[in-house]
Amino acid sequence: MLRVNATLGVVLAALLVAAAGIAALARLAHGDGRGYPRAIVVAGLRATVQLAAVSYLIGWVMRAVPLLLSFIALMFAVAVRTAGRRITANRSWWWAAVPIGAGALPVVAALLLTGLVPLKGIALIPVTGILIGGALTATVLAGRRSLDELRTRHGEVEAALALGMPDREARLEIARPAASDALIPGLDQTRTVGLVTLPGAFVGMLLGGASPVLAGAVQLFVLVALMAVQAVATALVLELVARGRLHRDGTGASTGAGRGAGTG
Repeated sequence: MLRVNATLGVVLAALLVAAAGIAALARLAHGDGRGYPRAIVVAGLRATVQLAAVSYLIGWVMRAVPLLLSFIALMFAVAVRTAGRRITANRSWWWAAVPIGAGALPVVAALLLTGLVPLKGIALIPVTGILIGGALTATVLAGRRSLDELRTRHGEVEAALALGMPDREARLEIARPAASDALIPGLDQTRTVGLVTLPGAFVGMLLGGASPVLAGAVQLFVLVALMAVQAVATALVLELVARGRLHRDGTGASTGAGRGAGTG
């Protein structure tokens, strides 16, 4: 599909500079004021190095099952760290392992047990990567949106606590609608597949010589599996936030204080 040559490198560099330049002109930034232009450039450079390394590494880990499983464990660990740090800067970030693991790993295990995916790197690594990636996206969106909403509507949570509502229920009332938005990207992708976009699994199989019917069946499986993974991840993130396990500094203590004031 693409020729790997100097022209490709020039085009990629131009696209990366354009993305960073547009972000700079629009003054796109994090909530804490950090600009996105630098983040875009760093992400592009990291992707270049990481994909180059992984391209060689995958060929090596396919030789033995222990190496294959170790690589998948590395994928999971990186996803947990990335998602957790996107949600919070404190030590509760490691709770991101729960929604990512509970969302993706049971689906992967079911695929192996049923024989739909063989225990071979050529099949297992891409499928596992897609599922872990989907769980990561849902975890980040659900975690950030729900914690942002709790911070913005902090007074409503305190009011509910003052009326005698337990911590978990008070947080759920506020966080649930916001966390549920994490399902929107996956739903939109599934609803519009074939009409607006042709996702990567479908295109990749066609380029690999598979029939359109087989490519469509594989893509359908990926989309449905992703919806299941993301639903589990979103539900667990919401529960962790509601119970105060996954939080930002100050949010857990404030609700506890509010309940004490209400019950006293």
